[in-house]
Amino acid sequence: MSATVQPGEVVTRFAPSPTGFLHIGGARTALFAWLYARHHKGRFLLRIEDTDKARSTQPAIEAILEGMRWLGLDWDGDEYYQSQFAARHAEVAHELLARGHAYRCYMTAEELTAQRERAQAEKRPYRVESAWRDCSPDAPTPDAPFVVRLKAPREGETIIDDLVQGSVTVKNEELDDMVLLRSDGSPTYMLAVVVDDHDMGVTHVIRGDDHLNNAFRQLGIIRAMGWPEPAYAHVPLIHGPDGAKMSKRHGSTGVMDYEALGFLPEALANYLLRLGWGHGDDEIISRDDAVRWFDLDHVGKSPSRFDVRKLENLNGHYIREADDGRLGGLIAPRLASSIGRDLSTAETELLVRAMPELKPRAKNLNELAENSIFLFQTRPLDFDDKAAQLLAGDAPRLLARAWAALNALDEWTALATEAAVRGTAESAGAKLGQVAQPLRAALTGRATSPGIFDVLVLLGREESLARIADRMDGAE
Repeated sequence: MSATVQPGEVVTRFAPSPTGFLHIGGARTALFAWLYARHHKGRFLLRIEDTDKARSTQPAIEAILEGMRWLGLDWDGDEYYQSQFAARHAEVAHELLARGHAYRCYMTAEELTAQRERAQAEKRPYRVESAWRDCSPDAPTPDAPFVVRLKAPREGETIIDDLVQGSVTVKNEELDDMVLLRSDGSPTYMLAVVVDDHDMGVTHVIRGDDHLNNAFRQLGIIRAMGWPEPAYAHVPLIHGPDGAKMSKRHGSTGVMDYEALGFLPEALANYLLRLGWGHGDDEIISRDDAVRWFDLDHVGKSPSRFDVRKLENLNGHYIREADDGRLGGLIAPRLASSIGRDLSTAETELLVRAMPELKPRAKNLNELAENSIFLFQTRPLDFDDKAAQLLAGDAPRLLARAWAALNALDEWTALATEAAVRGTAESAGAKLGQVAQPLRAALTGRATSPGIFDVLVLLGREESLARIADRMDGAE
């Protein structure tokens, strides 16, 4: 793998480990890297870091790809798989050995443990001190397992001008001689990620700030190889409402969990974009505007707190703005699961026609589907507790009068049905709500619904009158 990068071209990447779902924090990192590349008309690459074979699984890989596609984060070319390049990673380690920037370390596990315990006893940071670091290449070596370690610089300091964190300095004496190749010859993550970024032509490494310390150690490899240094942008992590690092105890943390909860991808992407980045007072930001406006200068340095209520409000906006046909297609499978059968073509068309009345009340697709069930229920309806209460007392008598008025209509429109129901209330000496509320319960089985006159039109004359008639005598 060797990429050709044009002068001035921006190349970013997202490099998840396939040990689980696409985490919400990883999704935001991917979004930022995607936007930065698209803003600069560069390339965005996807690399699956699957070198941990014990924990990497195919279902996890599929979950990551599914989450990326759902969010609309397309990548350029095929996805890369880090495990395919193990020979190349080892090749670089051996080149570092040949250049004198790495060494074979024969320290045993017991020796390493003793050093660690001594450092703890002396209350100082633990750094590997290997007698093999400065051995002559010609010195005799034992016939024993060894690892290959990088010779980290011991003096001076390393400075990173991070595009988010600003200038960050680490004293070189704090950097350890990290392992590049394990005793079985396999490359470590720290080596592999550097080699892959170089060979893929990555110019900007945008990732979580939990990797900031790694950057200083990885620069040792880059400089020892004489490679161009990428620009770094370490983005603060996402925290839960309590200020702690986002985790399962805060609720759903996987991207596709939010799909299952009924969120639209554009709503989640918009929310993640605003979670740590801003463009003035703009809250609703289209994908085109996000590409046009995105920069790293306005990414905050502090962790952001995930607020599901704000996400719900944003999702409600996107549902209201969404195409009715698209919404119908999204909630039809959810409805089918609730009513135990697929919708017919005619029912699907009815569902789409109902969207203008249904979607203003919904915060998510599951709620929208739940609020649509009344359209497809078979008689006699089931009633929730609040609806049953509305149908008690004088309600059957009022429903009978409303049925007569509605049955006499020449046309079945929202205006005509409203006039009939209002006339019923006036003639009965009742308030409009005393008629409309039992009517809503009789028609939908619930105490809440879209506007009752819209419900009448959506259900149609025959079905509406039949549902009302079922409750006119007050029978349970």
